[in-house]
Amino acid sequence: MKVIASSLRKGNVVEKDGKLYVILFAENIHPGKGTPVTQLDMRRISDGVKVSERYRTTEQVERAYVEEREHTFLYHDAEGYHFMNPESYDQVAVPESVVGEMAPYLKEGMAVQISQHNGIAISLVLPQRATFEVVETEPVTKGQTASSSYKPATLSNGVRTLVPPHITAGTRVVVMTADGAYVERAKD
Repeated sequence: MKVIASSLRKGNVVEKDGKLYVILFAENIHPGKGTPVTQLDMRRISDGVKVSERYRTTEQVERAYVEEREHTFLYHDAEGYHFMNPESYDQVAVPESVVGEMAPYLKEGMAVQISQHNGIAISLVLPQRATFEVVETEPVTKGQTASSSYKPATLSNGVRTLVPPHITAGTRVVVMTADGAYVERAKD
């Protein structure tokens, strides 16, 4: 179906020249003078090549029909990342190229949205937040104020992030899955 370029968002799938592209980044640019444009950074699903395109915001773009379903993460092996549909119990293997930098945030039993086109997984969306344990962090420096200073920490998934000074090793924290940024101390 055709949609206007300005309505496209990250994770949408478009069809161009008979090939499918997943949108990695979409930005509407409104210059002071001239026509507003939509800048799209996309990855070709068939071979993983990244391309950048600009469309006038009112230009029509072909959006591919994609089936989105919730799946539960099971495990990772040489074939890729395995997910299960909780309704039909069908399993889907998603290649590492599709999971990309989201891999460290996947936890067993986590519910994710998988987008499929003709039965092939093309993109996935993680929950916005995930809880991990801090395995290593620097000791608190005396006189450090809690409001403005953060210290580096390594989480149980291997991701490095910045946490407030009162967080110590062994503390469970909530982080954003988009960039690993600290949100709060876990409430469990």
